[in-house]
Amino acid sequence: MIAIIARDVRRGYAGGGATLVVAFFLLVTVLFPFAVGPDSALLARIGGGVIWAAALLAAVLPIERLVAPDADSGVLDQMAVRGLSMSAVAAAKIVAHWIGFAPPLMIAAVIAAALLGLPGETLLRVEIGLLIGTPGLAALAVATGALIAGLRGAGALAGLVMLPFAVPLLIFGAGALEGGVGALKLLGAVSLLLVAGAPFVAGAAIRMGRS
Repeated sequence: MIAIIARDVRRGYAGGGATLVVAFFLLVTVLFPFAVGPDSALLARIGGGVIWAAALLAAVLPIERLVAPDADSGVLDQMAVRGLSMSAVAAAKIVAHWIGFAPPLMIAAVIAAALLGLPGETLLRVEIGLLIGTPGLAALAVATGALIAGLRGAGALAGLVMLPFAVPLLIFGAGALEGGVGALKLLGAVSLLLVAGAPFVAGAAIRMGRS
């Protein structure tokens, strides 16, 4: 498990996946003020929601590289031959994806908050929400990657499959910015549910893809 996690983390950073996610995330937050205008009060009020929406969209980018390369190269078949459970492999990939995805995103959120003029208190709530919600995003991304692996037009399908299931994370993450502890609890519950269920969904999808 540790070897799989370390391998996927190295591949994620070496392949520029983290850089692409951060660049897209910052691009969305930079362009948003041009769409709504330079009203600092308005940006400060809606900036936290913008960061959450940008994080959700950025999470879609690396989905095609999470499972499909290993499926195409036969790595997953070798793991199955060695007796590894595909659900365990999926769990390892979730951990690796979170390590490669969440910390850079949380650092980039500080830059995005400065660009949007968010106060420090709102930024703290954003960071706490991302810390709680990004494991759910990582789990959902791996499950989606397993479901679309090998399909034609997988990149276009990724957003259609993942985004509807990620809406609760967006709603509760943005709701937590108003200082509601209840929203954070609901965010944590949804994230935990995704983390608990995604390995089994991804494992089943991988097994079906191999058959």
